[in-house]
Amino acid sequence: MNIVLMGYMGCGKSSVGRVLADDMTKEYLDLDAYIERKEEMKISEIFEKKGEIYFRKKEAEHLKSCLETQNNTILSLGGGTPCFGNNVALVKSAKNSVSIYLKTGLEVLVDRLVVEKAKRPLIAHLETKESLDDFVRKHLFERSFYYNQAEHVITTDYKNVTQVAEEIKELF
Repeated sequence: MNIVLMGYMGCGKSSVGRVLADDMTKEYLDLDAYIERKEEMKISEIFEKKGEIYFRKKEAEHLKSCLETQNNTILSLGGGTPCFGNNVALVKSAKNSVSIYLKTGLEVLVDRLVVEKAKRPLIAHLETKESLDDFVRKHLFERSFYYNQAEHVITTDYKNVTQVAEEIKELF
């Protein structure tokens, strides 16, 4: 069985996914890293050179491939992956997968993202914490519909990676 982690950037998908994979003796796969390997370009380069529409098309193709071929894997999606095309339906209909939304509140997300802003192309241009707060607030509003379609919701606010991983393991 695969466990598919979804949620907004900064919610802990990658960190929790790695710990969970180790604890549950599963493989770990980050969809964005997988796309970068397959496309032989960084995500930011794909956006810059080929555009978002191309990226979203490739993202859906690679997601479908991962869901069909991976087994016994923790799969971390990109923050926007569930929100485009029929990606959330692909995840929900995958026979060997269960989806989990790592739900993190606005304040916690902003506090996490403000310190790593430079490493995240989507928010690197935002100059103040207030503009980051506005940006994240808008995205969370738009994306929560998709995230909340996950089979399970785990609230991550003020929990460390190990605590979140333990809570997920208790589901199984």
